[in-house]
Amino acid sequence: MREECKHYESRSYAGGETVRKCNLDLAPEAPWRCPENCPSYVRRLADVDWAHGSLVTPPPPPEPEAEDIAALLDEAEDIVNAAGPAILAELAAEQKRASSPFGRLRARFSRRSD
Repeated sequence: MREECKHYESRSYAGGETVRKCNLDLAPEAPWRCPENCPSYVRRLADVDWAHGSLVTPPPPPEPEAEDIAALLDEAEDIVNAAGPAILAELAAEQKRASSPFGRLRARFSRRSD
């Protein structure tokens, strides 16, 4: 990916995972490459003439050996998006239970240890 693009974002987590993405979601093959001649490519002005030290993000993981990486990533995104409504419904039910008078009493006198 073009790390010098204004829309590129990289974030590293404590577990060692690093996320590389286009904030506009225009890189269907992220984290490996941006599209050729991306219409939204804008060079990041703050990085012009800056020298980066040793805290540069690690290289991206090896590219999978598939013919259509974008389709594979779209399929994974669809799976995650499909799980969203069920998770939100479960959280709403928990919050509703906890906010009812009996839910608060049940939580206070529950024998379960969380």
